[in-house]
Amino acid sequence: MREEVMKKILKLLSLGIIYSIPDREWVSPVHMVPKKSGIQVITNDRNELVPTTLVTGWRMCIDYRKLNAATRKDHFPLPFIDQMLERLARKQYFCFLDGYSGYFQIYVDPEDQAKTTFTCPFGTYAYKRMPFGLCNAPWHFSKMRDEHFFRPSRGVHRDLHGRLHRIW
Repeated sequence: MREEVMKKILKLLSLGIIYSIPDREWVSPVHMVPKKSGIQVITNDRNELVPTTLVTGWRMCIDYRKLNAATRKDHFPLPFIDQMLERLARKQYFCFLDGYSGYFQIYVDPEDQAKTTFTCPFGTYAYKRMPFGLCNAPWHFSKMRDEHFFRPSRGVHRDLHGRLHRIW
């Protein structure tokens, strides 16, 4: 398991997503959980077919429960599936955009990076990009997605930190 943690840490460091940080007030533990992908059917000792999930790797999860309990919750409306499907009805062309590692595309404000601190056997680190597990992450991601894809692309826009950006 230590090797898996080391691999994940080295990858995040090389991508510039995390950085080493001294011990902070908000430090959360790391847990490794199996990454499940697909179903495998096996035969049990009574010769019955039993579906089981297929473990294809490990996911590094950070337990942000203490931080989430102290966090003021944002309330950006998440879309309802029926509304999304209604928008697609009777359209001729469709496009699929995959937000690859979507949360990692969003920077954490430098003032708040220390709050994302986590510890593992190899040190203490903080995120420069938004990690999974923060209670407001889904709302921030949805808000950013809506601002970039559902509003006019030209003009002046504000990011989540209130900074103005001019897009031409």
